[in-house]
Amino acid sequence: MGPGDSLLFKRGGEYNVSMTLSNCSGSEEYPIVISSYGEGDLPVLKTDAHTEVFRLFDCSYITVENLEITAHNGGGIWIDTYNGASEGITLSGLVMHDMQNFTVNDRDNLSAGAAAARACVMVKGIPTHSRYPVNDLTIKDCEMYDTGNGVSVWGSWNEEQTNFEDEEYVDPVYNKGLLIENCCFHDMDAEATVIGMCDGALITHCRMIDCCQGVGTDEKGEIRYFTAAAWFWGSENSTFEYCEIAGQKNYGDGMTVDFDSHTNNCTYQYIYSHDNMRFIVGNAKNDYGQHNNTVRYCLSVNDNKGRNQMASSHGEYNFKFYNNTIVNSRRIDMKYLYDSEIYNNVFILTDGYRINLDGVKKSDNCVIENNCFCGGYIPSKLLRNNFNAVPGFAGEDFASADSFKLASNSPLIGAGRATDDGLAYDFFGNEFVSDNIGCYRAAGENTEAELEKPIERFFRIIFDFFKFLKQEIADFELF
Repeated sequence: MGPGDSLLFKRGGEYNVSMTLSNCSGSEEYPIVISSYGEGDLPVLKTDAHTEVFRLFDCSYITVENLEITAHNGGGIWIDTYNGASEGITLSGLVMHDMQNFTVNDRDNLSAGAAAARACVMVKGIPTHSRYPVNDLTIKDCEMYDTGNGVSVWGSWNEEQTNFEDEEYVDPVYNKGLLIENCCFHDMDAEATVIGMCDGALITHCRMIDCCQGVGTDEKGEIRYFTAAAWFWGSENSTFEYCEIAGQKNYGDGMTVDFDSHTNNCTYQYIYSHDNMRFIVGNAKNDYGQHNNTVRYCLSVNDNKGRNQMASSHGEYNFKFYNNTIVNSRRIDMKYLYDSEIYNNVFILTDGYRINLDGVKKSDNCVIENNCFCGGYIPSKLLRNNFNAVPGFAGEDFASADSFKLASNSPLIGAGRATDDGLAYDFFGNEFVSDNIGCYRAAGENTEAELEKPIERFFRIIFDFFKFLKQEIADFELF
C-alpha cells in the first residue's frame, strides 16, 4: 500500500482481522486510509487470537478511523519502529473494547505489544530495543473501555545503557508531537494513558473514569503493583490539560498527578480530579531529581483514600504548585522540594489529617505563601504567610465542580499572589479578573457564603487539632 490507497470495511459487518502492515507509508498529503464505508453501525474488527488487530511496523502517514475494534484475548493496535522513525499516524473515531479486562496480580508486560499489555494502543514498549521514535502520532475522538489498558506510549534510550537511573548515561530518543484529544477512557483494570519517553506531548479534553480498578494488593493486603490513570514517565515538555480523572482504586497509586522517572518541564493544568485514591505522588527515581514540573488550576475533590506526596526522596526542583483547589484530602507531604513554590492554593483536609513539613529546612529555599488551609492539623510556621479560614465556596454539592467557585464575599478573592504564566483563564473558563486563591479567578459568584466568626474559627482550629491527635493515636495503634 502507498500514498492515497484505502482499505475500507463495510458498515454493519463483522470481520476477523489480524493484520500487519510493515514498511508501508503514505504521504502527509495522501495518507493510507483504513476506514469504513456505507451506512449503519461501525464495522466490527475482531480477533480471537492472542495478537493485535493491527500491527503498524515502520509505517508512516497511515490513518485508521471509524472502526469498532475488539480482541477478547488480544490487543488493539501495536505501533513500533525497527528500521526507522514513524511519522504522522492518526487514529480517529475508533471504539475499542473487550480486551482482557480481568484482574491481574502484577503489572502488565509492556515490552511485547498491545496483546501482551492488554492494551487498546501500544506504542513501542519499555525501552529495550529500537532507537527510532514515533513522531506526530494523533489519537482523537476515540472511546476505549472494558480493557486492561488504554494508550501506553514508550520510547528508547542509549543501547549501551544498563541503568536508566544513572543520569550520566541517559541518552533518550523521544517520541515527539504526540496528541491525544477528546478521548474517553473508562472501566479499565489498569491505566488509561501512560506518556513515556515523549517530548512535546499534549493530552487534552479527555475523560478517564473508573480506570485502575485493580486494587493491586494480595490476600494479606500487601501492595503487589502500582497503577495510575494518567502519568508521565521519562518525558519532557508535555502536558495533561482539561481532563476529568475519577474513580481510581489502585491502593498503592491511584493518583491523578504523577511525574515519574526523569520527567522534567511537564505540566498538569485544568484537571478535574475526584473520588480517586489520592491527588498527587511525585516519583523521581534518580539522584538528580526532577526539574521544572508544574501543577496549576486543578480541582481535586474527595481524593482521600491515601496520602499525597509532592516529591520523592530524590527531590523535585523548581516545582510549582499554584492556584489549585484541594477539597477533602488526606495528609499532604511537602518535603523533598527544593527551590520550589507553593502558593494561591486552597487545602481542605479531611478530619484528623495534616500538612506534613517534617524535614523541611530553610536551606531547601521553598516559598509556601498565600495559601488557604482549613481542617486537619496545620503546622504553625505555615500560618506566617498563609491563613486558616473557611474559603467561602459558592455551593455545597460536592458532586458539582461549580460548587467550588468562590462566593462574592469569599475572603480568598483578591488575596492571592500575582502570576505571570501566559494563561488567561481559570479552571472554570473565566477570564482572569482577580488574583484569587484557588482555581477560580473571577470576581465572585452572585451569592454569599456563610463565613465563620472569629470565635467559631478559634474553636474549629482547636477541634481540628484534637481530631488530628485522635487519628495519630489510631494510626499508631494500628501500626
